[in-house]
Amino acid sequence: MRKLMRIAGRVLAIAAVVLLAAGLWKRDEIMRLWAVNSLFAEDRIVANFSNMEGAFLTRPVSRGDGPVVPLATGEAMTLPAGADDWIDARAVTSLLVLKDGKIRHESYHLGTAEADRRISWSVAKSYLSALFGILLEEGAIASLDDPVTTYAPLLKGSAYDGASIRNVLNMASGVTFDEDYLDYDSDINRMGREIALGGALDQFAADLKDSFAAPGSTWQYVSIDTHVIGMVIRGATGRSIPDLLSEKIITPLGLEQAPYYVTDGDGVAFVLGGLNITTRDYARFGLLIEQDGRYNGQQIVPADWIAASTRPSAPTKEGKIGYGYQWWVPIGAHDGEFLARGVYGQYVYIDQDRDVVIVSTAADRKFRDKGVNRANIEMFRQIARAL
Repeated sequence: MRKLMRIAGRVLAIAAVVLLAAGLWKRDEIMRLWAVNSLFAEDRIVANFSNMEGAFLTRPVSRGDGPVVPLATGEAMTLPAGADDWIDARAVTSLLVLKDGKIRHESYHLGTAEADRRISWSVAKSYLSALFGILLEEGAIASLDDPVTTYAPLLKGSAYDGASIRNVLNMASGVTFDEDYLDYDSDINRMGREIALGGALDQFAADLKDSFAAPGSTWQYVSIDTHVIGMVIRGATGRSIPDLLSEKIITPLGLEQAPYYVTDGDGVAFVLGGLNITTRDYARFGLLIEQDGRYNGQQIVPADWIAASTRPSAPTKEGKIGYGYQWWVPIGAHDGEFLARGVYGQYVYIDQDRDVVIVSTAADRKFRDKGVNRANIEMFRQIARAL
Protein backbone atom coordinates (compact mmCIF):
# COMPACT_ATOMS: atom_id res chain seq x y z
CA MET A 1 0.00 0.00 0.00
CA ARG A 2 2.82 2.36 0.91
CA LYS A 3 4.52 1.51 -2.36
CA LEU A 4 1.35 2.34 -4.28
CA MET A 5 1.01 5.61 -2.39
CA ARG A 6 4.64 6.50 -3.19
CA ILE A 7 4.07 5.72 -6.86
CA ALA A 8 0.84 7.76 -6.87
CA GLY A 9 2.67 10.63 -5.18
CA ARG A 10 5.41 10.58 -7.83
CA VAL A 11 2.84 10.51 -10.61
CA LEU A 12 1.05 13.51 -9.10
CA ALA A 13 4.33 15.34 -8.68
CA ILE A 14 5.31 14.69 -12.29
CA ALA A 15 1.84 15.77 -13.46
CA ALA A 16 2.16 18.96 -11.42
CA VAL A 17 5.54 19.74 -13.00
CA VAL A 18 4.18 19.04 -16.49
CA LEU A 19 1.18 21.29 -15.88
CA LEU A 20 3.40 24.05 -14.48
CA ALA A 21 5.74 23.80 -17.46
CA ALA A 22 2.79 23.85 -19.88
CA GLY A 23 1.37 26.85 -18.05
CA LEU A 24 4.67 28.73 -18.31
CA TRP A 25 5.08 27.73 -21.97
CA LYS A 26 1.57 28.89 -22.82
CA ARG A 27 1.56 31.80 -20.37
CA ASP A 28 1.23 34.51 -23.04
CA GLU A 29 -1.63 32.70 -24.79
CA ILE A 30 -3.40 32.12 -21.47
CA MET A 31 -3.02 35.78 -20.50
CA ARG A 32 -4.34 36.95 -23.88
CA LEU A 33 -7.29 34.59 -23.63
CA TRP A 34 -8.05 35.95 -20.18
CA ALA A 35 -7.78 39.47 -21.58
CA VAL A 36 -10.31 38.67 -24.33
CA ASN A 37 -12.75 37.20 -21.83
CA SER A 38 -12.47 40.27 -19.55
CA LEU A 39 -12.05 42.90 -22.28
CA PHE A 40 -15.51 44.40 -21.85
CA ALA A 41 -15.85 43.99 -18.08
CA GLU A 42 -17.40 47.06 -16.49
CA ASP A 43 -14.38 47.80 -14.30
CA ARG A 44 -11.83 47.28 -17.12
CA ILE A 45 -13.38 48.37 -20.39
CA VAL A 46 -12.28 52.03 -20.35
CA ALA A 47 -8.65 51.25 -19.52
CA ASN A 48 -8.58 48.27 -21.92
CA PHE A 49 -9.75 50.37 -24.85
CA SER A 50 -6.75 52.71 -24.37
CA ASN A 51 -4.20 49.96 -23.71
CA MET A 52 -4.82 47.14 -26.17
CA GLU A 53 -1.08 46.60 -26.59
CA GLY A 54 -1.00 45.28 -23.04
CA ALA A 55 -3.21 42.32 -23.88
CA PHE A 56 -2.65 41.38 -27.53
CA LEU A 57 0.02 40.80 -30.11
CA THR A 58 0.52 44.10 -31.94
CA ARG A 59 2.43 45.61 -34.83
CA PRO A 60 3.35 49.29 -35.22
CA VAL A 61 2.28 51.42 -38.16
CA SER A 62 5.07 53.89 -38.88
CA ARG A 63 4.05 57.53 -38.95
CA GLY A 64 7.18 58.34 -40.96
CA ASP A 65 9.79 60.86 -39.88
CA GLY A 66 8.06 63.98 -41.14
CA PRO A 67 6.70 66.80 -38.97
CA VAL A 68 3.30 66.73 -37.32
CA VAL A 69 0.72 68.46 -39.51
CA PRO A 70 -0.99 70.78 -37.01
CA LEU A 71 -4.73 71.00 -36.53
CA ALA A 72 -5.83 74.62 -36.32
CA THR A 73 -7.93 75.78 -33.37
CA GLY A 74 -11.06 77.86 -33.84
CA GLU A 75 -13.45 79.53 -31.44
CA ALA A 76 -14.70 77.11 -28.78
CA MET A 77 -18.29 76.07 -29.42
CA THR A 78 -21.12 75.53 -26.97
CA LEU A 79 -22.38 71.97 -27.23
CA PRO A 80 -26.13 71.64 -27.83
CA ALA A 81 -28.58 70.98 -25.01
CA GLY A 82 -28.45 67.41 -23.83
CA ALA A 83 -24.86 66.81 -24.90
CA ASP A 84 -23.54 66.47 -21.34
CA ASP A 85 -26.20 63.90 -20.49
CA TRP A 86 -25.42 62.06 -23.73
CA ILE A 87 -21.69 61.97 -22.86
CA ASP A 88 -22.49 60.42 -19.49
CA ALA A 89 -25.11 57.98 -20.74
CA ARG A 90 -22.97 56.70 -23.61
CA ALA A 91 -19.74 56.40 -21.61
CA VAL A 92 -18.00 58.75 -24.06
CA THR A 93 -14.23 58.81 -23.56
CA SER A 94 -13.38 61.53 -26.08
CA LEU A 95 -15.20 64.01 -28.29
CA LEU A 96 -13.55 66.19 -30.91
CA VAL A 97 -15.35 68.51 -33.35
CA LEU A 98 -13.80 70.07 -36.44
CA LYS A 99 -15.47 72.83 -38.43
CA ASP A 100 -13.72 74.18 -41.54
CA GLY A 101 -10.69 72.13 -40.50
CA LYS A 102 -10.43 73.83 -37.09
CA ILE A 103 -10.95 72.31 -33.67
CA ARG A 104 -14.07 73.79 -32.10
CA HIS A 105 -14.47 71.30 -29.25
CA GLU A 106 -12.14 68.75 -27.67
CA SER A 107 -12.77 66.90 -24.42
CA TYR A 108 -11.67 63.69 -22.69
CA HIS A 109 -13.70 61.75 -20.15
CA LEU A 110 -13.69 58.81 -17.72
CA GLY A 111 -10.04 59.31 -16.86
CA THR A 112 -8.75 59.08 -20.42
CA ALA A 113 -6.25 61.50 -21.91
CA GLU A 114 -5.35 63.18 -25.19
CA ALA A 115 -2.33 60.92 -25.74
CA ASP A 116 -4.29 57.65 -25.44
CA ARG A 117 -4.19 55.51 -28.57
CA ARG A 118 -7.77 54.25 -28.64
CA ILE A 119 -9.05 51.06 -30.21
CA SER A 120 -10.97 51.80 -33.41
CA TRP A 121 -12.99 48.61 -33.64
CA SER A 122 -14.82 48.78 -36.97
CA VAL A 123 -13.76 52.36 -37.70
CA ALA A 124 -10.64 50.54 -38.97
CA LYS A 125 -12.73 49.16 -41.84
CA SER A 126 -13.03 52.63 -43.34
CA TYR A 127 -9.24 53.08 -43.24
CA LEU A 128 -8.89 49.87 -45.22
CA SER A 129 -11.46 51.14 -47.71
CA ALA A 130 -9.40 54.28 -48.31
CA LEU A 131 -6.26 52.20 -48.78
CA PHE A 132 -8.09 49.92 -51.22
CA GLY A 133 -9.19 52.92 -53.29
CA ILE A 134 -5.59 54.07 -53.65
CA LEU A 135 -4.41 50.62 -54.74
CA LEU A 136 -7.28 50.28 -57.21
CA GLU A 137 -6.30 53.54 -58.89
CA GLU A 138 -2.65 52.48 -58.96
CA GLY A 139 -3.63 49.28 -60.78
CA ALA A 140 -2.56 46.78 -58.14
CA ILE A 141 -6.14 45.48 -58.28
CA ALA A 142 -7.74 45.29 -61.70
CA SER A 143 -11.46 45.44 -60.95
CA LEU A 144 -14.02 45.42 -58.16
CA ASP A 145 -15.73 42.62 -60.03
CA ASP A 146 -12.75 40.28 -59.87
CA PRO A 147 -13.37 37.22 -57.68
CA VAL A 148 -11.66 37.50 -54.30
CA THR A 149 -10.00 34.15 -55.01
CA THR A 150 -8.02 35.78 -57.84
CA TYR A 151 -5.91 37.50 -55.18
CA ALA A 152 -6.57 35.21 -52.20
CA PRO A 153 -6.38 31.64 -53.58
CA LEU A 154 -6.51 30.19 -50.04
CA LEU A 155 -10.24 30.98 -50.18
CA LYS A 156 -10.91 28.56 -53.02
CA GLY A 157 -13.41 25.98 -51.78
CA SER A 158 -14.53 28.24 -48.92
CA ALA A 159 -17.80 30.13 -48.58
CA TYR A 160 -16.05 33.04 -50.32
CA ASP A 161 -15.48 31.08 -53.52
CA GLY A 162 -17.65 32.89 -56.10
CA ALA A 163 -17.85 36.24 -54.27
CA SER A 164 -16.47 39.34 -55.98
CA ILE A 165 -14.44 42.07 -54.32
CA ARG A 166 -17.44 44.38 -54.71
CA ASN A 167 -19.68 41.87 -52.90
CA VAL A 168 -17.29 41.73 -49.98
CA LEU A 169 -16.69 45.49 -49.80
CA ASN A 170 -20.50 45.87 -49.62
CA MET A 171 -20.84 43.26 -46.83
CA ALA A 172 -22.92 41.24 -49.29
CA SER A 173 -20.76 38.11 -49.49
CA GLY A 174 -23.62 35.87 -48.34
CA VAL A 175 -21.21 34.08 -45.97
CA THR A 176 -22.74 32.72 -42.78
CA PHE A 177 -21.05 34.42 -39.81
CA ASP A 178 -22.57 35.18 -36.39
CA GLU A 179 -21.68 38.75 -35.35
CA ASP A 180 -23.33 38.65 -31.89
CA TYR A 181 -20.80 40.12 -29.46
CA LEU A 182 -22.94 39.08 -26.50
CA ASP A 183 -22.92 35.37 -27.43
CA TYR A 184 -19.79 33.61 -26.17
CA ASP A 185 -20.03 30.99 -28.92
CA SER A 186 -20.65 33.42 -31.80
CA ASP A 187 -18.24 33.49 -34.74
CA ILE A 188 -17.02 36.98 -33.86
CA ASN A 189 -16.11 35.85 -30.34
CA ARG A 190 -14.54 32.62 -31.60
CA MET A 191 -12.43 34.81 -33.84
CA GLY A 192 -11.38 36.90 -30.84
CA ARG A 193 -10.22 33.78 -29.03
CA GLU A 194 -8.39 32.68 -32.16
CA ILE A 195 -6.39 35.91 -32.04
CA ALA A 196 -5.74 35.53 -28.32
CA LEU A 197 -4.37 32.02 -28.80
CA GLY A 198 -2.11 33.03 -31.68
CA GLY A 199 -4.21 31.51 -34.46
CA ALA A 200 -4.24 32.51 -38.14
CA LEU A 201 -7.18 34.59 -39.38
CA ASP A 202 -6.50 33.72 -43.02
CA GLN A 203 -7.17 30.08 -42.22
CA PHE A 204 -10.14 31.06 -40.04
CA ALA A 205 -11.70 32.75 -43.09
CA ALA A 206 -10.83 29.84 -45.38
CA ASP A 207 -12.49 27.41 -42.98
CA LEU A 208 -15.87 29.16 -43.32
CA LYS A 209 -17.91 26.88 -45.59
CA ASP A 210 -21.55 27.93 -45.23
CA SER A 211 -23.54 30.60 -47.08
CA PHE A 212 -27.03 31.90 -46.46
CA ALA A 213 -27.46 33.80 -49.74
CA ALA A 214 -25.90 34.18 -53.18
CA PRO A 215 -23.07 36.76 -53.29
CA GLY A 216 -24.36 40.27 -53.94
CA SER A 217 -28.03 39.46 -53.29
CA THR A 218 -28.37 40.25 -49.58
CA TRP A 219 -26.66 42.62 -47.16
CA GLN A 220 -25.54 41.31 -43.81
CA TYR A 221 -22.82 42.91 -41.71
CA VAL A 222 -20.06 40.29 -41.55
CA SER A 223 -16.78 41.59 -40.11
CA ILE A 224 -14.71 38.74 -41.53
CA ASP A 225 -15.53 40.19 -44.98
CA THR A 226 -13.11 43.01 -44.16
CA HIS A 227 -10.37 40.52 -43.34
CA VAL A 228 -10.94 39.04 -46.80
CA ILE A 229 -10.41 42.51 -48.32
CA GLY A 230 -7.13 42.58 -46.42
CA MET A 231 -6.25 39.19 -47.92
CA VAL A 232 -6.98 40.56 -51.38
CA ILE A 233 -4.75 43.59 -50.78
CA ARG A 234 -1.90 41.46 -49.45
CA GLY A 235 -2.25 39.01 -52.32
CA ALA A 236 -2.30 41.76 -54.92
CA THR A 237 0.71 43.65 -53.57
CA GLY A 238 2.79 41.08 -51.70
CA ARG A 239 3.00 43.59 -48.85
CA SER A 240 1.55 43.92 -45.34
CA ILE A 241 -1.34 46.24 -44.50
CA PRO A 242 0.63 48.17 -41.82
CA ASP A 243 3.40 48.96 -44.31
CA LEU A 244 0.96 49.95 -47.06
CA LEU A 245 -1.21 52.03 -44.74
CA SER A 246 1.87 53.78 -43.38
CA GLU A 247 3.16 54.66 -46.84
CA LYS A 248 -0.10 55.57 -48.54
CA ILE A 249 -2.13 57.26 -45.76
CA ILE A 250 -0.53 57.55 -42.32
CA THR A 251 2.76 59.22 -43.30
CA PRO A 252 1.12 61.92 -45.46
CA LEU A 253 -1.29 62.78 -42.62
CA GLY A 254 1.51 63.87 -40.28
CA LEU A 255 0.09 62.18 -37.19
CA GLU A 256 1.04 63.05 -33.62
CA GLN A 257 1.71 59.43 -32.66
CA ALA A 258 2.42 56.22 -34.55
CA PRO A 259 -0.66 53.95 -34.57
CA TYR A 260 -0.52 50.21 -34.06
CA TYR A 261 -2.57 47.20 -35.12
CA VAL A 262 -3.61 44.22 -33.07
CA THR A 263 -2.41 41.13 -34.99
CA ASP A 264 -3.01 37.40 -35.16
CA GLY A 265 -0.36 34.78 -34.46
CA ASP A 266 1.12 35.16 -37.95
CA GLY A 267 1.63 38.90 -37.47
CA VAL A 268 -1.25 39.67 -39.84
CA ALA A 269 -3.02 42.91 -38.93
CA PHE A 270 -6.53 42.66 -37.51
CA VAL A 271 -7.77 45.02 -40.22
CA LEU A 272 -11.45 44.70 -39.38
CA GLY A 273 -11.08 46.41 -36.01
CA GLY A 274 -7.58 46.38 -34.55
CA LEU A 275 -6.25 49.86 -35.36
CA ASN A 276 -5.30 52.04 -32.35
CA ILE A 277 -4.95 55.79 -32.83
CA THR A 278 -5.30 59.02 -30.81
CA THR A 279 -8.50 61.03 -31.09
CA ARG A 280 -6.78 63.91 -32.86
CA ASP A 281 -5.24 61.52 -35.36
CA TYR A 282 -8.66 59.97 -36.07
CA ALA A 283 -9.76 63.54 -36.80
CA ARG A 284 -6.93 64.00 -39.29
CA PHE A 285 -8.16 60.94 -41.20
CA GLY A 286 -11.74 62.24 -41.03
CA LEU A 287 -10.59 65.57 -42.44
CA LEU A 288 -8.80 63.78 -45.30
CA ILE A 289 -12.02 61.99 -46.25
CA GLU A 290 -14.22 65.06 -45.71
CA GLN A 291 -11.98 66.98 -48.13
CA ASP A 292 -12.49 64.37 -50.88
CA GLY A 293 -9.16 62.68 -50.23
CA ARG A 294 -7.05 65.85 -50.25
CA TYR A 295 -4.95 66.85 -47.25
CA ASN A 296 -2.15 69.33 -46.62
CA GLY A 297 -2.03 70.24 -50.31
CA GLN A 298 -1.78 66.62 -51.52
CA GLN A 299 -4.36 64.31 -53.15
CA ILE A 300 -3.93 61.14 -51.09
CA VAL A 301 -7.13 59.13 -51.74
CA PRO A 302 -8.80 59.44 -55.16
CA ALA A 303 -11.81 61.74 -54.97
CA ASP A 304 -13.80 59.36 -57.17
CA TRP A 305 -13.21 56.58 -54.65
CA ILE A 306 -14.39 58.76 -51.76
CA ALA A 307 -17.61 59.45 -53.67
CA ALA A 308 -18.14 55.80 -54.66
CA SER A 309 -17.26 54.24 -51.30
CA THR A 310 -19.48 56.57 -49.24
CA ARG A 311 -22.54 56.11 -51.47
CA PRO A 312 -25.18 53.60 -50.21
CA SER A 313 -24.51 50.94 -52.84
CA ALA A 314 -25.06 47.79 -50.74
CA PRO A 315 -28.39 45.90 -50.95
CA THR A 316 -29.63 47.04 -47.53
CA LYS A 317 -33.34 46.96 -46.69
CA GLU A 318 -35.57 49.88 -47.62
CA GLY A 319 -35.76 52.45 -44.83
CA LYS A 320 -32.74 51.07 -42.97
CA ILE A 321 -29.24 52.50 -42.57
CA GLY A 322 -27.25 52.38 -45.79
CA TYR A 323 -23.82 50.95 -46.51
CA GLY A 324 -21.17 51.61 -49.13
CA TYR A 325 -17.66 50.20 -49.38
CA GLN A 326 -16.93 49.91 -45.63
CA TRP A 327 -18.69 53.21 -44.81
CA TRP A 328 -22.13 53.74 -43.24
CA VAL A 329 -24.78 56.13 -44.60
CA PRO A 330 -27.36 57.14 -41.97
CA ILE A 331 -31.10 57.09 -42.52
CA GLY A 332 -32.22 60.38 -44.05
CA ALA A 333 -28.66 61.38 -44.96
CA HIS A 334 -28.07 64.25 -47.33
CA ASP A 335 -25.29 64.09 -49.91
CA GLY A 336 -21.92 64.06 -48.20
CA GLU A 337 -23.17 62.78 -44.84
CA PHE A 338 -21.70 59.43 -43.82
CA LEU A 339 -19.69 57.82 -41.04
CA ALA A 340 -17.25 55.19 -39.86
CA ARG A 341 -18.61 53.24 -36.89
CA GLY A 342 -17.24 50.77 -34.39
CA VAL A 343 -18.82 48.73 -31.61
CA TYR A 344 -19.04 50.20 -28.11
CA GLY A 345 -19.47 53.73 -29.48
CA GLN A 346 -16.59 54.59 -31.83
CA TYR A 347 -17.47 57.08 -34.60
CA VAL A 348 -15.97 59.32 -37.25
CA TYR A 349 -18.97 61.34 -38.48
CA ILE A 350 -18.57 63.45 -41.63
CA ASP A 351 -20.83 66.15 -43.05
CA GLN A 352 -19.21 67.53 -46.17
CA ASP A 353 -21.93 70.14 -46.79
CA ARG A 354 -21.22 71.72 -43.40
CA ASP A 355 -17.46 71.02 -43.53
CA VAL A 356 -17.75 69.15 -40.23
CA VAL A 357 -15.87 66.15 -38.82
CA ILE A 358 -16.80 64.69 -35.42
CA VAL A 359 -14.79 62.00 -33.66
CA SER A 360 -16.34 60.24 -30.70
CA THR A 361 -14.85 57.32 -28.79
CA ALA A 362 -16.57 55.47 -25.98
CA ALA A 363 -16.76 52.39 -23.79
CA ASP A 364 -20.52 52.02 -24.04
CA ARG A 365 -21.53 48.56 -22.84
CA LYS A 366 -25.13 49.36 -23.90
CA PHE A 367 -24.24 50.22 -27.48
CA ARG A 368 -26.54 47.47 -28.76
CA ASP A 369 -29.64 48.80 -26.99
CA LYS A 370 -32.50 49.80 -29.27
CA GLY A 371 -32.20 53.34 -30.60
CA VAL A 372 -28.67 54.01 -29.33
CA ASN A 373 -27.04 54.32 -32.76
CA ARG A 374 -29.81 56.59 -34.04
CA ALA A 375 -29.51 58.75 -30.92
CA ASN A 376 -25.75 59.04 -31.42
CA ILE A 377 -26.18 60.12 -35.02
CA GLU A 378 -28.83 62.64 -34.00
CA MET A 379 -26.42 64.10 -31.44
CA PHE A 380 -23.76 64.46 -34.12
CA ARG A 381 -26.28 66.19 -36.35
CA GLN A 382 -27.22 68.56 -33.55
CA ILE A 383 -23.57 69.37 -32.91
CA ALA A 384 -23.02 70.02 -36.64
CA ARG A 385 -26.05 72.32 -36.77
CA ALA A 386 -24.87 74.22 -33.68
CA LEU A 387 -21.59 75.30 -35.31
